[in-house]
Amino acid sequence: MEDPTPDAVETGHVKVTYQNEILDMDLPKDITLQELAGEFADMIQADVERVSFFITPKPGLLKYPFPDQSLFDAITPKTRIKAIGTPTKDVQKLNDMADRIATRRAARDQARQVGRKRQHHVNRDWKKVQEEATYTFHAIEPLSYLPNPEKSRRYLERLASDPGIKASMRKHKFSVGLLTEMNPAEHTTHESKTLGLNRNGGEVIELRLRTDSYDGYRDYKVIRKTLCHELSHNVHSEHNRNFWDLTKQIEKEVEQNDHMHGGHKLSQGEFYNPGDEFDDEAVDDHGWQGGEFVLGGTAGTQGLGRREIMARAAMSRMEKQKNADEEQREAQSGAGTSGTN
Repeated sequence: MEDPTPDAVETGHVKVTYQNEILDMDLPKDITLQELAGEFADMIQADVERVSFFITPKPGLLKYPFPDQSLFDAITPKTRIKAIGTPTKDVQKLNDMADRIATRRAARDQARQVGRKRQHHVNRDWKKVQEEATYTFHAIEPLSYLPNPEKSRRYLERLASDPGIKASMRKHKFSVGLLTEMNPAEHTTHESKTLGLNRNGGEVIELRLRTDSYDGYRDYKVIRKTLCHELSHNVHSEHNRNFWDLTKQIEKEVEQNDHMHGGHKLSQGEFYNPGDEFDDEAVDDHGWQGGEFVLGGTAGTQGLGRREIMARAAMSRMEKQKNADEEQREAQSGAGTSGTN
């Protein structure tokens, strides 16, 4: 007796946007969101943990681990699906590129430092130099598994070198172990989006630099104001009156010391207004205590825990202090030599 013919698998058609291209996919009607993520990860040769879907109008942003829910029960004919994912080979290319850029930056910075020593070694404010080596962000790292990590690094470095931020950190003696970005997929609910976190009184500060769909960056003036808020958590964990008084004081100091932009203008088209509201975006809940922060990223930063972060910060702090002391000795030696001629 012949085997019965198996039933034909019922399929459905969906369109998925990925890197400005539209992928037409015929999928089984009973496929789950979890299985779709696996199919898509295989298609672009990426780890499924690096895959996200932005499904509008709902359920919104989905990331690993994905729900074991039927895809076709979760969407309608009007649903739009945008896929986000970085192939493994591209992650390695980005890591290699970041290493090359870091090498070039180090060489360029060293050359500039030599030039600055020759030009300003007598007139430098050495107390300010030593304070900036101590009261600063001792490590800056983007989330390298997200697109364009070097752009995020430049954003973080711009914040760390902001004249107003630097002046306020020196005044209040703020020392932060690690300044990094927050994954937009985290700390997000339908009601609010957390813009920043301060872990353990300044060990780590996270800032939500990117837009929710990963395709852009948030306004600098909002993120700088968020950083003022998070720096206040170095002193006060809870949102009490002392916390808010300190936050307002830091915001005022940052504005007044922003000499590059006349104390008001931040960059072309961006103005800082202490009265700006955050709408439905919560700056944070309060200073985060305890637990473990893990930084996913490039070689040398993969899986850094709290102790490793603090150890790196301590080494960086000592190195900066050592460099500042050496510069001061060289400057004093140069000044003494020139005075005998």
